[in-house]
Amino acid sequence: MASVYGPPLLVCNPRAGSGAARRDVVELGRHLDARGIEHEVVFTERRGHATEIARSALKDGRRFLVAVGGDGTIHEVVNGMIEDDAPVRADAVLGVAASGTASDFIKTFGIPALPAHAAAHLDGPESFAIDIGKVTYESDGGRATRYFCNVAEVGLGAVVARRASSLPRALGPLLYPFALWLGLMPHRKTHVKVDLVDRFYEGPMANLVVANGQFFGSGMKIAPRAAPTDGLLDIQVQHASKFEMLAQWPKVYRGEHVPHPDVLEAKRVRASITSERPLRIEADGELLGHTPAAFELLKAVLRLKV
Repeated sequence: MASVYGPPLLVCNPRAGSGAARRDVVELGRHLDARGIEHEVVFTERRGHATEIARSALKDGRRFLVAVGGDGTIHEVVNGMIEDDAPVRADAVLGVAASGTASDFIKTFGIPALPAHAAAHLDGPESFAIDIGKVTYESDGGRATRYFCNVAEVGLGAVVARRASSLPRALGPLLYPFALWLGLMPHRKTHVKVDLVDRFYEGPMANLVVANGQFFGSGMKIAPRAAPTDGLLDIQVQHASKFEMLAQWPKVYRGEHVPHPDVLEAKRVRASITSERPLRIEADGELLGHTPAAFELLKAVLRLKV
């Protein structure tokens, strides 16, 4: 028996969660078997491979793709499901079985991480349309574009993501707090210009947050009012001092760091940033290029299985 969306293709990053994803996909498969759901597993072999797998599967007639891994795996699968700002296949459905160092995307929707519970969410007909973010930026080869389902950052956030990528996965939930501490100390603000369509910010900035989902960094509720179904991106221009950012850090986990006088908040469908010096960009924890950059929302472009 197949799902109502056809047999799910489980796209698994076997290295996610220090190898936990490889174990989890086996358990997930057992639970899908118990539910009588035919499925197939394919393992990624390199960076960007999940994007290639997803796009090829959709063009070969697949409809139901499940990202098994952390936010990076989801990010790659999503980029394989969208081409030229439109879904590769209009009736395609994204499923998620979280298993990785950082699995924050699912927290906004309340999707559980345990394989047995994930299998239950992959069963049945329930799904709904979600928004996806788009960022255009500078890279070594010129202008480039990437889609993101959760959160993108410019400045300090990208520095922290770079630090986190070099730290041992064994740190688990302490990985991002440790990376934040290491990244914040040497970081300095940069003069930027942020265009928010009907508002404009010019001045020093530590970090720019462009959020579609609410959580990042292993549970930090960075954008408590974000909703991937509201047709808007939640934007924060953060220009607080290092001391104030450290003082606010515990509040981020509860989503109580905003409103704040040193954080300019806005909800917009697009925004852009230029900076005095090139600033690194990350999206869903993946390091991209640098500024200048433009952000845009693609409304209801994918369906999420819940």
